[in-house]
Amino acid sequence: MSITLDPWGHMAIEDYERLLVEFGIKPVRELLAQYNLDHKYFTRGVIFGHRDLDLWLNSYLSGKKVAVLTGFMPSGDPHLGTAMVYEELKYFQEKGVFVKIAIADAEAYAVRREDRSMVVNRGLDFIAHAIAWGIDPEKAGFYYQTNMDSSYYRLIQMFSRKITEAEMKAIYGDLSPAKIISALTQAADILHLQLDEYGGYKYILVPVGVDQDPHLRLTRDLADRFENELGLTRPASIYHKLLRGLDGNKMSKSRPEFAIHLTDPVEIAEKKLMNALTGGRATAEEQRRLGGEPLKCTIFELYTYHLARDEKELREIYEDCVSGRILCGQCKRRAAEKLKSLLVEHQKRYREIKSNVEKYVKKPSF
Repeated sequence: MSITLDPWGHMAIEDYERLLVEFGIKPVRELLAQYNLDHKYFTRGVIFGHRDLDLWLNSYLSGKKVAVLTGFMPSGDPHLGTAMVYEELKYFQEKGVFVKIAIADAEAYAVRREDRSMVVNRGLDFIAHAIAWGIDPEKAGFYYQTNMDSSYYRLIQMFSRKITEAEMKAIYGDLSPAKIISALTQAADILHLQLDEYGGYKYILVPVGVDQDPHLRLTRDLADRFENELGLTRPASIYHKLLRGLDGNKMSKSRPEFAIHLTDPVEIAEKKLMNALTGGRATAEEQRRLGGEPLKCTIFELYTYHLARDEKELREIYEDCVSGRILCGQCKRRAAEKLKSLLVEHQKRYREIKSNVEKYVKKPSF
């Protein structure tokens, strides 16, 4: 049975190796040593796949004009899954790369059917959280999809000429007018930086969760079809594993009870974490004898993606679990303390930034 990637869905993905084969995504592990990709997401296998990352890195290393772009749909509050993308953007910005962030307010309004004013205000929150996480706003760009110049919208209209309904159904499955427009708008998000008036960045890298790969496949096809007419080139992309919700499914802004949000009061975050699904055995005796299963555990994922600062600590947590030296309650309490520290520091920075965030982005007029 084939895998369907739904960029608007909520299901967790279990078999990432199968995705590499089925969708032609290349394993990123083959590039780690050659390009010194030293961020923990690379070394821990969180970022597991790519399309043309090697070509983008060669352009970066040779001094060509490169950029990183991704977007956020403000249909809920940012959570620890959102923060994974912030972390990736920060990593590339620290390497001297220009970063641009789209607020997908058009998509949130049309596909998620969110209230327009709420979407715009949440967009400011997503930008404030990005800056609080460590994105330097003086070296980045931020925009709303509905507040761009005419050339951006012209791309959407032109793209519609060179893609068929059958092709889009093959990529996305079931479609609606809102999804079709949203998909073409995302292609404009990814490719508009290549136009001279937006900087002429011919080499674009898009970091996303693997559930967003349908948008990259569509965009790469469109870039090929407009290579001669508009001088567009295929974007590169990297894919991280999806941080599961605390019930084991995909962490989502639309399922707040199973997500750790960046603005959760620490006592609420701790309560959510203590109720999370683990890889523990049925009884304490059985866990001491057989050990736990960290690769099935949402708490171990939190350590891997956010809470364990170095490889030695993560390895010790893993070994304590599989050997049965630690039970789930103790492991959760240790994770909860780390999570509370992370949230306290982040929320402090967020409060300092929130009141001034509008200086970095222009809100839509309606």
